Amino acid sequence: MLRHLSADDPRFKALTFHPGLNILVADTTGASAETDSRNSAGKSSMIELLHFLLGSSADKNSLPAHPKLRQTTFALHLDWPGQPDGLTVERTGASAGVIRLQPLPAGVGPDQLDLGDGQVTLAEWQTLIERILFNLPAEHPGITGRSLFSFLMRRVGSHAFNEATRSFARQANAEAATSLAYLLGLDWRLADRYRELQAREAVSKQLRKAASDPVLGRIIGQTAELRGQIAIAEHRVAEIQRRIETFRVVPEYDNLRAQADQTDQRIRQLRNDDVIDRRNLADLERAVDETVDPDLAYLETAYAELGVVLGDQVRRSFDDVRAFHGSVVRNRRQYLDEEASSIRSRLQQREAEREQLGDRLAATLRTLNEGGALDALTTLQQILAQEQAQLGALRHRFDAAQALESNRREIKQQRVGLQQEMETDIEERRPIVNDAVVLFAQYAQALYGANREAYLRIGPGETSLKIETHIASDNSGGIGNMVIFCFDLTVAVLAHRNGRAPDFFVHDSHLYDGVDERQLARALTLAAEVSRQEGLQYIVTLNSDELDKAVRRGFDPAGHVLEQRLTDSFDEGGLFGFRF
Repeated sequence: MLRHLSADDPRFKALTFHPGLNILVADTTGASAETDSRNSAGKSSMIELLHFLLGSSADKNSLPAHPKLRQTTFALHLDWPGQPDGLTVERTGASAGVIRLQPLPAGVGPDQLDLGDGQVTLAEWQTLIERILFNLPAEHPGITGRSLFSFLMRRVGSHAFNEATRSFARQANAEAATSLAYLLGLDWRLADRYRELQAREAVSKQLRKAASDPVLGRIIGQTAELRGQIAIAEHRVAEIQRRIETFRVVPEYDNLRAQADQTDQRIRQLRNDDVIDRRNLADLERAVDETVDPDLAYLETAYAELGVVLGDQVRRSFDDVRAFHGSVVRNRRQYLDEEASSIRSRLQQREAEREQLGDRLAATLRTLNEGGALDALTTLQQILAQEQAQLGALRHRFDAAQALESNRREIKQQRVGLQQEMETDIEERRPIVNDAVVLFAQYAQALYGANREAYLRIGPGETSLKIETHIASDNSGGIGNMVIFCFDLTVAVLAHRNGRAPDFFVHDSHLYDGVDERQLARALTLAAEVSRQEGLQYIVTLNSDELDKAVRRGFDPAGHVLEQRLTDSFDEGGLFGFRF
């Protein structure tokens, strides 16, 4: 429970709280507008200070950050498990990120986040509140201590009195339902899955919007188009991988290539030489054929017909000439035969050399075809890496496009499945749900009678855990606010019973604006009785005229009104003791 709210400014109206119902009364003088808490009594400011000391963030627009207050140290003394004398929390707007705790509670020390002199960071203080006051587990996605406090201490500045199941304006149903599920004792993790689905659906909508854009749509593409591009890219990658797998590095690759070139040039030279020799051989063979012995027998016949008789000496000379000519012919034929034989021998030698060179060239070319230089392999590997990267990018785009096209259907299916799971869980927790339903109905009947229709409905919804509150209206004023009162009282009781929340909750006087004085009196009476029975502390701010109405209708304020009273007088009557 909360014990004492104070400040180091002596003008501040320190407040001392007690168990049960606590009413902070503001005596109205008509000097200022009730809707502006800073310029009036400061009832709403008290709730802002409680939030500030219990771990809320403090931006430049927050109350403690006001230039007239930022150097003021505010303090809250409250009960704390394991601390018989309680715990004092001090914080100032000028150093809002640092909290001073006296004494340091268990779990904080010099070896952790203690900043010295009992000071801890705001994050550590929030963690302590979540773990000790709300018993949250180490991992609690979708829930914070601040979100839970927002239902136990509603803030008029956040429009928290607009709707029972929301703690601020435009709060997402799934977010609010997750916090309420925890406080009521339901499966909050299951309720939080609605929030995750909503976040996913929001992203999906943005992606679908981007995909319809003529420029941004190219980043994702269509699945049919991408499927074809992936097939081509996969073929390229497979082909390069095959080449790399069969690649054999040849250390003397460049030398072998030069040798192959030289061998090829030699073979071509041999062929050219063959052409020349074969042409020469043909000429020699033709010359041999044309070389024959001279036929001189016709000379004797010619001389005889002429009547010339050759003498023996002439005949001998003629025989010598014929013999000489025969010798010349034989020598020429022998020479031509020898030249032809030489050419044939060279042709045979070159043929043999060509065969050897051909075998050598074939072997070298096979080596070059089967392998290559190391830099060639490196180039192939680099190309493979590039192709694989492009293929990976295409697959990611395909996955994104496929997810985008099927996301809406999947979300719908998951919603249906989640609704079924939630339905099953609610049935399994039927006693807890029944307690909430019965308590809400009892509280509503205490305000409006047994004949008034009132219900609290808890069930699976399409977008969130569905929590509905209702009290039938008879045109009496403020019935919507009394729905919030009954609901908050139900939540506070069940959360405290289950050890899921501290033993106090707070309401601003705005809750009772426009409420019929009969229901006001009954609400205060009911709050006092329930707080006493459940061991709770209920702190409420009221204007004195509203309290007078409740008293006239039978409410007994004895023991409930705080000794310190506020006024909205211009000078010293407000909570802070001065006008700012």
